[in-house]
Amino acid sequence: MEMVISTPSTFNQSTVFITIFNSSCRFNEEFKYILLPVSYSLVFVVGFVLNAAALWMFLKMRPWNPSTVYMFHLALSDFLYVLSLPTLIYYYANRSHWPFGVATCKIVRFLFYANLYCSILFLTCISVHRYLGICHPIKALTLVKSRHAHLVCGMVWAMVTMCLVPNLIFVTTSRRDNDTLCHDTTSQQAFEEYVDYSSVVMVLLFGVPFMVIVVCYCLMARALCRPRRGLSASPQSQASRQKSIKLIIVVLVVFAVSFVPFHITRTLYYTSRVLNLNCKFLNIVNFTYKITRPLASVNSCIDPILYFLAGDHYRSKMMSVLMGKRQMTSSQIHEQAQPNNKHDIALVLKNPALQASGDIER
Repeated sequence: MEMVISTPSTFNQSTVFITIFNSSCRFNEEFKYILLPVSYSLVFVVGFVLNAAALWMFLKMRPWNPSTVYMFHLALSDFLYVLSLPTLIYYYANRSHWPFGVATCKIVRFLFYANLYCSILFLTCISVHRYLGICHPIKALTLVKSRHAHLVCGMVWAMVTMCLVPNLIFVTTSRRDNDTLCHDTTSQQAFEEYVDYSSVVMVLLFGVPFMVIVVCYCLMARALCRPRRGLSASPQSQASRQKSIKLIIVVLVVFAVSFVPFHITRTLYYTSRVLNLNCKFLNIVNFTYKITRPLASVNSCIDPILYFLAGDHYRSKMMSVLMGKRQMTSSQIHEQAQPNNKHDIALVLKNPALQASGDIER
């Protein structure tokens, strides 16, 4: 039988349970009722605006090259995730009371991990594609097509979904005092089985892709540091090298801020609970883990920076949208300055240079 000692909490009306035998202590989590609603609200607002704009711009950028295909699916994954954040904002602002039912709890937790691992895999695809373009440019041009990128993205969605189906089974709700909790893991009885499952998923969907990215970036760095001669020293080649360096920086920032801290602290948290360590130490580990959870969501706001820095077509499309009002104003001024008689209008249309200038302005 489990035995626990309860002590009054200095923060609220609930009690803190300290482990005596095979029981988990109740964590002091007053901090998360401020941290998580505020951080998730910021991620929702920024992520919704940036990813909605990115999806709209990608749909305007036809035809797509392979990089655009990967970036579109990455933006779609981020957008679907931020749509689930209002329920979590309400949940934590309401002090961990979940009124939306078990099915919604499962879906929201599923979307978090689906976005997490889809983002990792799509960033891996972008990195591998850029590695091929830098280190094997001829093969990349002849073998890698947009239809191949669509096929790879479909495989990513399918693989992540299959790997996360057990997560839908594990995630559940439970009662605590007068509140309904929506667990991000599972019930206490099935926790050890959940840790085994999540460890396998972490190795497959985080560990392996991360190693692939590290290897690709090491090979890219070596190729980029070599002196360039002939065609490789052309302005186009220099621009490609600059894009590759920007890509490396952004992806490494995403991993350093979002993915690596989350997986490290989550592993410590799971291990500490399985080993049933001291409750004070568990509270410290739980605190660090809860801090990195919103950081894992920040990638939804950082990814659009990747589209702007590493995507020429995306950047030019965004600049044309931002400059659209100014262009419209100059076009109106140009129309007002045009001659009114038909003969002068005909001369303007027959002049190729003026016609090209008008096309650019439009």
